[in-house]
Amino acid sequence: MAVTIKDVATSTVSRVLSNSNKISEEKKQQVNEVIKRLNYTPNIIARGLANNKTRILAVVLADVAENLFENPFFIQAMKGISICAQKENYYIMYAFKEEGSNDNDWIKKFTESNLVDGLCLLKVTDDDECISYLKDINANFVVIGRPKEPNTMLWVDNDNYKAMEDLVEGLIEKGHKNIGFIGAKEDLNFSKDRLSGYKQGLNTANIPIIEDLIVEQSDFTEELGYTATIKILDKMIPTALVATDDLMAFGIQRALGEKGLNNIAVASFNNSPLAKYQTPPLASVDINAEKLGYYATKLLIDKLENRELDKKYYIIETELIERESIRHSKINK
Repeated sequence: MAVTIKDVATSTVSRVLSNSNKISEEKKQQVNEVIKRLNYTPNIIARGLANNKTRILAVVLADVAENLFENPFFIQAMKGISICAQKENYYIMYAFKEEGSNDNDWIKKFTESNLVDGLCLLKVTDDDECISYLKDINANFVVIGRPKEPNTMLWVDNDNYKAMEDLVEGLIEKGHKNIGFIGAKEDLNFSKDRLSGYKQGLNTANIPIIEDLIVEQSDFTEELGYTATIKILDKMIPTALVATDDLMAFGIQRALGEKGLNNIAVASFNNSPLAKYQTPPLASVDINAEKLGYYATKLLIDKLENRELDKKYYIIETELIERESIRHSKINK
């Protein structure tokens, strides 16, 4: 027979379970020992109805499940989210977008049901309708990505501009001048930042920007990385190519291999687990996706718990993981 809260205590137990400061540490220890002995598990829904909190966070994934799980970034980010939530005794609900649904209608399902205490968004655009809606209703939310108005909400991101600028400057130091850029989803802020960083890296070295060397696709996939590479090669042969995502870089390497152009340097972003197994092993900027997820969740939970927030955002460090795809590419200056 299931043990209920009536079997272990009165309202004192509820206060212990919510870690109330009205209960002494000695009393908390005594009650927790009884709870452990009886193997009691609190009913999360019942407690939520009682104190108007569910301790559930919705991670809003703006795509259908099949597409998201093809990209290792989301897996790593979700790992960080889950680790932080578990540490803080929160629960995670992963919400996938229904194909063809309107962004705001989809978000309203979670905010109007009162099922969740807060939301984590895994993408941001300049004029993001979801963010505008969540602000209008004073919802608790955090965004992975730099928002248009960074001082008005909680967010985490890398310095994508600087990371790409550093990557391009590193290739230039190896003697590269004709450096191509392959990206996707130009409406996303991190995509904009990486393209701007690419251009700045060239500008700093007084290398002209060649539009034929820049291709932006509709999504971060291996196939679109492949077709973008073919499009560039049909116009000119670069000495190096940078991609905004490892999946696209896998397509770049496949295209170069088929063309027998094995001396072109390739580097990208995300440092996904498969990068080191490519031929040649792929150099990639580690954006610490797990940390992005962890600190996004930390910001949100700190707000929900009414803790004093030192800042509204975290900038997560990046690191270029050098591998053979650029090590072998030093050319005569």
